[in-house]
Amino acid sequence: MKRASLILGAAVLAAHAVHAANPAACRGTIYLTFDTGSQSQAELIAATLKRHHIKATFFLANEKTVRGDYALDPSWAAFWQARVAEGHAFGSHTFDHVYFERDAAGGLIQVKPQFGADAGKRRQWTAGQFCSELRRVDDRFRQLTGARLDPLWRAPGGRTSPRTLAAAEACGYHHAGWAPAGFSGDELSSASHPNALLLKKALDGLRDGDIFMAHMGIWSRKDPWAPANLEPLIAGLEKKGFCFATLREHPDYSSFMKQR
Repeated sequence: MKRASLILGAAVLAAHAVHAANPAACRGTIYLTFDTGSQSQAELIAATLKRHHIKATFFLANEKTVRGDYALDPSWAAFWQARVAEGHAFGSHTFDHVYFERDAAGGLIQVKPQFGADAGKRRQWTAGQFCSELRRVDDRFRQLTGARLDPLWRAPGGRTSPRTLAAAEACGYHHAGWAPAGFSGDELSSASHPNALLLKKALDGLRDGDIFMAHMGIWSRKDPWAPANLEPLIAGLEKKGFCFATLREHPDYSSFMKQR
């Protein structure tokens, strides 16, 4: 998988006082982010964040869940409403979890949706169609929660190109990838990448200003990442003096909002 870099500017957020009893002790900030997936770990992730008083950023797509429904169906309205009330941030992950494949001739963008009417089919979209796909998430999120998305998006698989980035920027969405050490590895085989190894990699490698990315459940991983790793990851980072923030607190965020 191509690991996208954060297209949010070079500035790093000053230590954010979410962590522990003494905010002045924060040595840096980590941005926890979660993409939709099978949603098998959604409740556990939400409960863990709430217990630690941590705000995260969620990137939403209408993916099939272990309940047999989809992550942006009305059946998930109460879940997303609760996350809004808790103060988390939200971005688009494309409505049908659409993978970018290549920039095509004539300024078109070749994509392959994972879900929806065109699931598994290659399509060539204009920049306007790509923008509409991002906005579909915002429209559904408002229907479910009454709230708007933040001006952020994340490409499925982290696959972007100058053309997709420009198309998204033109309609007010700025891409957020993740740091190399912030790749949780939760979509990799648990046989070759056990949870203990993934946890050590994250704790050893994460630095001030890094974005960490995990999913709210992955169908293919036999030993799920979140039950074993989320709690010790948070505890380990707090022990190192890190605080946590959403991408909404990024220093460039106010400039994003002015463009909407």
